[in-house]
Amino acid sequence: MIAELYQKLDALQREIEASAPASSEELEQFRIRFLGSKNVFKPFFGEMRNVPNEDKRTYGQRMNELRTIAQKRFDDAQAELKATDSGAKSHDLDLTAPGRPYQHGSRHPVSIVMNEIIDIFSRIGFVVAEEREIEDDWHNFTALNTPENHPARDMQDTFYLQANADLMLRTHTSSVQARVMTTQKTPIRIIAPGRVYRNETVSARSHCQFHQVEGLYIDEDVSFADMKQTLYYYAQSIYGKDVKVRLRPSYFPFTEPSAEMDVYWGLKDENDYRITKGTGWLEILGCGMVDPQVLINCDIDPDKYSGFAFGMGIERQAMLKYRINDIRAFFENDVRFLRQFSTAVI
Repeated sequence: MIAELYQKLDALQREIEASAPASSEELEQFRIRFLGSKNVFKPFFGEMRNVPNEDKRTYGQRMNELRTIAQKRFDDAQAELKATDSGAKSHDLDLTAPGRPYQHGSRHPVSIVMNEIIDIFSRIGFVVAEEREIEDDWHNFTALNTPENHPARDMQDTFYLQANADLMLRTHTSSVQARVMTTQKTPIRIIAPGRVYRNETVSARSHCQFHQVEGLYIDEDVSFADMKQTLYYYAQSIYGKDVKVRLRPSYFPFTEPSAEMDVYWGLKDENDYRITKGTGWLEILGCGMVDPQVLINCDIDPDKYSGFAFGMGIERQAMLKYRINDIRAFFENDVRFLRQFSTAVI
């Protein structure tokens, strides 16, 4: 009987050594037959009780040897199949195919318009001035002729810092003008682009954060006519040589007299009627002659120097330029929206 068992085990060894799984399916069948939970060796272990005691040790060693041979054959076949699959995949690669292009970004529409405005004013001698966004009360309000309890403060809802009530997120870039006037000597000719903050309800037409560009020119004998010609030059540069403009009287605490500048947008379609409220005219900026008290606050002699200031919202300019009807689109970081401005690739 023991001789018959050895003959059967020898036959299984020859079968294992002759096996050459050529696919994952064949390899799995080999694993099930020789290494699975119901493998072909199970009955032979059951025969252990019928083997004479003096042969049990040799018989058990033979069984373990066959299990080891089967496991090694499985491991070798598995490695061969993996190597074959890797080689096949590498041959599937078309080395002549063009590479995938990099996805280029584009400048934000606000950045595009801001840079355009800076370029226009830099042609006539204005230089860029930048300052902090967390500002103190004096530079943001008091120096600009809006002392404490002044009604003009109600025009702007301010974000104050919890840790220090005298500090706030600046409500306009006019605070840059105040700092420049107190640190630089005249003549002064600057533009101040930057982000500002106001505690306003976010809607299609307003946001709690936006961008402004403000300008300031102070020198001897600066007149209202100088301001008009400067702003007319800007309007022609950005809206075209045939642009129609008008100045309307207005009020700002740091300029006197003050005005708002409109451009004639037209009434070509329903969108024009909505934007211009049926008038055809659209406000683009506020301006005025620097109030003498502001000059005094900044230690500039108002008897010797005069100047003008102006300011505009960049989002408003971008909305007009690109016919965008919702200011919130500028702050949502939607790639589908931003890719529309791929003309300025970075």
